[in-house]
Amino acid sequence: MFTNLFSAADISASGMSAERMRMETVANNIANANTTRSVDGNPYRRKQLVFSEILDPQSSNTKGLQGVRVLGMESDQSPFQSVHRPGHPDADEEGNVRMPNVKIPNEMVDLITASRSYEANLKALSSFKDMVEQTLTLLRVPR
Repeated sequence: MFTNLFSAADISASGMSAERMRMETVANNIANANTTRSVDGNPYRRKQLVFSEILDPQSSNTKGLQGVRVLGMESDQSPFQSVHRPGHPDADEEGNVRMPNVKIPNEMVDLITASRSYEANLKALSSFKDMVEQTLTLLRVPR
């Protein structure tokens, strides 16, 4: 019984953790939006996280949901942009520089949605805590 009691808190906590990692990934993408040469010699390639639900293997319905986890990080395979900057150290013979595939407006939208998801999970966790406190207050034996 008590293992199910705190499952709502576990689900919210896992969601908060996943969204925090997503915000860190977006921040890293924004920080590297102008990195024209990474370790492999190519421009920085945008990263994104892959999420998966955590299911109870002994449950055959949606009540077996136990949260979310980050499966890994993938590189966005969209093409690099080419910008004409003749004086840039990474410019080719024609003066073109391959730029990262990071689009700041898209990253900002991702950051806002991750932040709102984090806040929603925090609100759910806070509501759960309030309900537990009210329950304990009601069950308290008067002296």
